[in-house]
Amino acid sequence: MRVNHVLIDYENVQPAVADALAPETFRVWVFLGAQQTKVKVDLLDLMQRKGTDASIVKITSTGRNALDFHMAYYLGQLSKQEPDAFFHVVAKDTGMDPLIEHLKGRGLAVARWVDVLDIPVVKAPATGADEDKLNRIMEYLVRRGKQRPATMKTLIGSAASLFSPKLDADEAARLVEQLRVNAVFEVVGTKVRYGLPDD
Repeated sequence: MRVNHVLIDYENVQPAVADALAPETFRVWVFLGAQQTKVKVDLLDLMQRKGTDASIVKITSTGRNALDFHMAYYLGQLSKQEPDAFFHVVAKDTGMDPLIEHLKGRGLAVARWVDVLDIPVVKAPATGADEDKLNRIMEYLVRRGKQRPATMKTLIGSAASLFSPKLDADEAARLVEQLRVNAVFEVVGTKVRYGLPDD
């Protein structure tokens, strides 16, 4: 399973993270403002649970966008060290959006979310019922070989159509996202590239 790095702007978002980010797939980076003196007990719980897989980055000086610049630096370093990982920036403000779009254009899997619970793999972890559906979608993709859906829209539509009654688009998209997080495929530009054998 590919690593999910979650970088949290704790200065403007204080999400519940202890349970949401406890799974091993997450590496957590929490950025605190220079004048920020209080954190939630929930964050301390997460730090204890994850050990070296969670870090607090305390900004030592103030200034406009100081925290964003620090997050941008860490995002750049992490993406260079682990280009195949997923990167989730959790922040309410849009200051990092141009950088995120630039990194996406370079083929990195990066997105900004307003809350940790907005991250699809956090919002909807696999259940027993999901595993059955995911296995069915995987069987379909393996069977299709080189004729697999080439775009996300087609992949979601194909996944939905495998079931009776047909899955709604949101549920199909949620299942497909779980496959992406588990490195079954990646999105490159507008195309889907699979990490599966073609025969």
